[in-house]
Amino acid sequence: MMTETSNSQNPSYNPDHLLDNLIKKLSLKNDAALSRALEVAPPLISKIRHRRVPVGASLLIRMHEVSSMSVRELRDLMGDRRAKYRISDAQGKPASKEASKENMQAKT
Repeated sequence: MMTETSNSQNPSYNPDHLLDNLIKKLSLKNDAALSRALEVAPPLISKIRHRRVPVGASLLIRMHEVSSMSVRELRDLMGDRRAKYRISDAQGKPASKEASKENMQAKT
């Protein structure tokens, strides 16, 4: 799971580079024009620039659709060099038999 701290504390993480390159590639004037091209609210771009919100998967896909750049290229531009996204150990694991029994008893 991608968290704000996972990338924002990475010294190579720079979403400004990604946003600036998109503005240049799409021949836009500013962040407001970029938000219109990506069909997102302008405050989202500002929050990304100020490292308050990470660039999420859905936004990366939208950037790919608009720019025709690969998701890998987009991730490289912002300094995300991870080969894979990791999810926590708790996600994706089936519940233990004891927890399942407790849940069933709680429902009745």
